[in-house]
Amino acid sequence: MAEPKQLRAIVLDESLEVSCRAHAMLSPFGFQVAFASSVQELALAFDSAAGCDLLVINLGGDVSGWQVAELVRRTHFGGKILALASDLADPGLSYMKELSGAECVVRPSAGEILDQLLKRLVSGNGAGPSPGASGAAPLRTFHGMVAKSKQMLEIFSRIEKVATGDASICIYGESGTGKELIARAIHYSSDRRNGPLITLDCTAVPDGLMESHLFGHVKGAFTGAVDHREGVFSLAHTGTLFIDELCELSLPLQAKLLRVIQTREFGKVGGTRPIRTNIRLITATNKDPKRQVENGSFREDLYYRVAVVMIKVPPLRERREDIPLLVEHFLDKFTAVYHKPIRAVSRAVMDRLMACSWPGNVRQLENVLEQAVVLAEGDTLTDRDLSVDDCSFPVGGRPVPVQMEPGLPLREVERRYILRTLQKVRGNRTQAAKLLGISTRCLQYKLKSYFMEGPVERPAKRVASSSIMTRGALT
Repeated sequence: MAEPKQLRAIVLDESLEVSCRAHAMLSPFGFQVAFASSVQELALAFDSAAGCDLLVINLGGDVSGWQVAELVRRTHFGGKILALASDLADPGLSYMKELSGAECVVRPSAGEILDQLLKRLVSGNGAGPSPGASGAAPLRTFHGMVAKSKQMLEIFSRIEKVATGDASICIYGESGTGKELIARAIHYSSDRRNGPLITLDCTAVPDGLMESHLFGHVKGAFTGAVDHREGVFSLAHTGTLFIDELCELSLPLQAKLLRVIQTREFGKVGGTRPIRTNIRLITATNKDPKRQVENGSFREDLYYRVAVVMIKVPPLRERREDIPLLVEHFLDKFTAVYHKPIRAVSRAVMDRLMACSWPGNVRQLENVLEQAVVLAEGDTLTDRDLSVDDCSFPVGGRPVPVQMEPGLPLREVERRYILRTLQKVRGNRTQAAKLLGISTRCLQYKLKSYFMEGPVERPAKRVASSSIMTRGALT
């Protein structure tokens, strides 16, 4: 039997106050703890503590958020980050929030978040009971993404495989599925992690200015070009260029992009000198690129250049087993931000969340839960806290048809039909049971077997009088 992985943590703190408290909390979980009192010492700790799982940062004094963020990016730290500050308005937190897997909290609430994080790290790294020992699908956190569905675990595995090397990658999926998170995970898992990651959203730039954004321009190249400008190909040199919504590019610009990919050279608008580029290209689109090729709106030769590796991200409605995990993740996040004592999710709420078609995918679920946390008054999230418009039927008011492809197991057919019925009655189990012709007790039994146990209880809060840290969650 394989030995459990040794967990490692680094605590960055100018004083000994947080360091001592953190060490007392981390040691019982089997962590090896390294300490640093400055960003320079943190860099040395990174060099000597390979495979670090947790970084605790106490911002303030000479511990600068932007310096830590730059160091984390350069060293490709892939573990969890807990940043503590005296106030959420601390300017250093804005830099920390950009890091994958980072959670930023006000110092008095940090211990609760740390405690939850440690439990998840322990269960995910082989210390203690195996997540899959009971037959359930394993839970995995990966660069800020949380999942246990087979589709997402396969994507995590593919990211690890394609991160090395420079093959162009195209990420295809509906809006809100987390395509940019996948692009960031690829970059920070690659050999280019110490280089820049530059993002260009094709829907945010007018077509007339897109060439300048891509390649830059020289002074006087066109009306309004009052200065020289570097394009994203220059800015991403030695790093990764992520072009979002690639299919929105016009055909003339697609031709120019193709030439840059082929020759690794480009020229600024109005310029005469060719410029060499050394980048890795990652693109994303919410449209099926093959269909765009078929209807003539996307060049076939460019498609084969940008989609050397294709990663298709499933919509949330096709991986509903991830919804309870995401609910817990977002509740941990927003209860810490808004200081709400929410400890449970009612069964009716979870039914509605599971039955919703989520046309906006994970982004929509996050927004719904943030609104619910803001509006909630008690310690349990109830049905009245949810937005009816956001958590009932998809855009247009039409229910999603039940998909029953030939060859599906009968259990899966039954599961989909029950979820569709719950969607129709907005999570009311009594009405759903009547429509299905079964008892409410029978329906509850079936829902329980379909991973819909409820209510979702969250650990009771504890406050340690000897510590400035209280409890929370970080995923």
